[in-house]
Amino acid sequence: MLAARFLRRSLPVLRQVRCYAEAGIGGPQMSFTFASPTQVFFNSASVKQVDVPTLSGMFGILPDHVPTLQVLRPGIVTVIGGDGSPVKYFVSSGSITVNADSSVQLLAEEAVLLDQLDLAAARENLEKAQNALGSSSDEATKAEVQITIEANEAIVKALE
Repeated sequence: MLAARFLRRSLPVLRQVRCYAEAGIGGPQMSFTFASPTQVFFNSASVKQVDVPTLSGMFGILPDHVPTLQVLRPGIVTVIGGDGSPVKYFVSSGSITVNADSSVQLLAEEAVLLDQLDLAAARENLEKAQNALGSSSDEATKAEVQITIEANEAIVKALE
């Protein structure tokens, strides 16, 4: 009973309405940091939009996006800079954090510019991994091979 009264009184305080972010031409931008263990791609750079592959699906991030924390899956990250030109990266996994102040941090386990990948090598690695999956006996090896398959399938899909 007491809890119900407390919730009713605090309901207007708890209710926060968030809407979709709007893309503005020449409008607001967000601070974007993108790094892997070996390289920093963006360090608090001003960008217009970031599109990311997550376990719950692809989504685009614009300024004033609702704060979120997501796990990345293998796929393409597209960064649209202040000048409107897109730059595409392939990420193997990682996490992305969107903060209320329109700052975004993307930490990737591995990341590379998309145009530095080789389609023939990815297909060859995919075929090898698929063959290795059938001959794997223990669960740890199967899990590693499955990760290799998922990453190479994403690379092949991105480059085709």
